[in-house]
Amino acid sequence: MRTILYILQKEFRQIFRNKSMLPIIFVIPVVQLLILAFAVTFEIKNINLVIVDMDHSVASRQLVSKFSAPPFYHIKAYADSYTEAEEQLKTGKAHQILIIPNQFENDLQKESKASVQLITNAIDGSAAAIMNAYGNSIILDYNKDILVDLSGGMDIKPPFDIRYSYWFNPELDYKTYMVPGILVLLVTIIGMFLSSMNVVREKEMGTIEQINVSPVKKYQFVIGKLLPFWFIALFELAFGLTLARIVFDIPILGSLWLIFGVASVYLLATLGIGLLISTLVNTQQQAMFLAWFFAVVFIMMSGLFTPVDSMPEWAQNINIINPIAYFIRIIRMIMLKGSQFQDILKPFMAIAIYAVCSLTLAVWRYRKVAS
Repeated sequence: MRTILYILQKEFRQIFRNKSMLPIIFVIPVVQLLILAFAVTFEIKNINLVIVDMDHSVASRQLVSKFSAPPFYHIKAYADSYTEAEEQLKTGKAHQILIIPNQFENDLQKESKASVQLITNAIDGSAAAIMNAYGNSIILDYNKDILVDLSGGMDIKPPFDIRYSYWFNPELDYKTYMVPGILVLLVTIIGMFLSSMNVVREKEMGTIEQINVSPVKKYQFVIGKLLPFWFIALFELAFGLTLARIVFDIPILGSLWLIFGVASVYLLATLGIGLLISTLVNTQQQAMFLAWFFAVVFIMMSGLFTPVDSMPEWAQNINIINPIAYFIRIIRMIMLKGSQFQDILKPFMAIAIYAVCSLTLAVWRYRKVAS
């Protein structure tokens, strides 16, 4: 035990003396949380609209005013022809075009119906679907006003009274969904990247050979190397949770002890991956690239940005070996739903099995390299 304590003391001194590692540990995670929480969002808050009003009537101006009222719609320009408006759509200056044809008001008065055209830039399919839904909703609201006018001012109510209730995120705030996932990335960087680079540094400096012939046992060396980043990652998680509560007002409905308990096991899995990577490479640069390769694949398939259920079946099957996906699911359930241990038992067991396998394989591989 004393040997492990001496190694820990040595490791902490080495970590805090390394000026290049300190920003990675303390600055980058905070910046990552503060920037990504605001920047990474699927919400559409700025839609540039070009109006092609060929009617220039009272009815057409009323429809245009409907689009100018919402804060997320910005009327970029008024075009005299579709060709002019299309040019702005092609150059990216506009996201949508609203075309109001000739005789729009006349058709409403004589035939009680008229047509308009809403054209949406669909390069980004998900954003286009949201923008199209916004535009259709505004047109339907205008259509309701027309029906009220035609009925002599009598308010026509729909046959069903629909009322919405949103659980776990009543305000539909995307940050509430994103911040717990970003916290997982915060501890993953510490666990996977830094642990792999720290062991490889011993190889680059040539001290690994001295350690291998010293009386220090291999399990003592592994514990002494990985435990400092285990403590640092838990500290980063605590700091991140504090920022999430104070800055973003993210609710923490579940138990903090449960969050840190799961995080402790999850970090064993990521530390095992980092140690395994360190046994496969000889330089810190190689360790960084290999860790980045696995991290990018795991993050993109983790459900952080898009739901796992929306992925193809083969991708969901591959995702079984993705520890980040399990932890993101767990931390969202605990923080936003207030889930208990029995609710997260299956993903937790998956993380625990992953931790045992990765650490066992990493230690076995390290012994093989060191022999």
